[in-house]
Amino acid sequence: MSFKNFVFRWNLFWEDATQPVYMDKLAEGLRNTFLIAAIGFCIGFLLGTILAIFKLLPKNSKLGKTLSTVADVYVAIFRGTPMVVQLLVAYYVLLPLFGLKAPALTVAEIMFGLNSAAYVCEIMRSGILSVDPGQMEAGRSMGLNYIQTMFRIVFPQAIKNILPTLGNELITLVKETSVVSLVGATDLFCAFQYIGNNNYEYMIPYLMMALIYIAVIIILTLIIKLLERRLRASDKR
Repeated sequence: MSFKNFVFRWNLFWEDATQPVYMDKLAEGLRNTFLIAAIGFCIGFLLGTILAIFKLLPKNSKLGKTLSTVADVYVAIFRGTPMVVQLLVAYYVLLPLFGLKAPALTVAEIMFGLNSAAYVCEIMRSGILSVDPGQMEAGRSMGLNYIQTMFRIVFPQAIKNILPTLGNELITLVKETSVVSLVGATDLFCAFQYIGNNNYEYMIPYLMMALIYIAVIIILTLIIKLLERRLRASDKR
């Protein structure tokens, strides 16, 4: 491709992208991409932490065994199927099956959260196991029960160990949002696809989309590194 041809395509893209209707579409797509990833991560973190605790409960009781089995089944289901399959099944199968209606964006946020929980569960479990077992024993000797010791003593230490991995999970969610257009939600991919459909010129829109994703991931990576430094600095004090 000649430079002149590239410039022509760029000008064609820029003329479309700067029009109010397309600017609004891009803003909506970028906002939804962040919303899906952020809300999905929050749901995944909370539910994943609960599932990790279930898996680490003492197995000397029937309740502990039952909750551990529930967590194992949950993780097996959501790690064993692709995100796009879970999204399609939820929107096109489960909702009609139960006679429910929900916005595509809401369904995407929930399903991303449920999917993320399976991975956060394993991340959190490994982080908790990396903490010295003596910390649990010390907490129990002070009169705290299992849950209190976990959240007050073990959990804060585990977070420091798994922060980089949790950051990778958030980055993965941001990139996976590109599949939500399959259920009618507008994300960054859908916005640039909308621009390309106007004149059947997709090279520049897709190139710009890739650059925006890269910029977003770089910013998230820098934020995660900053948090790591803060936590390391607090260890030294």
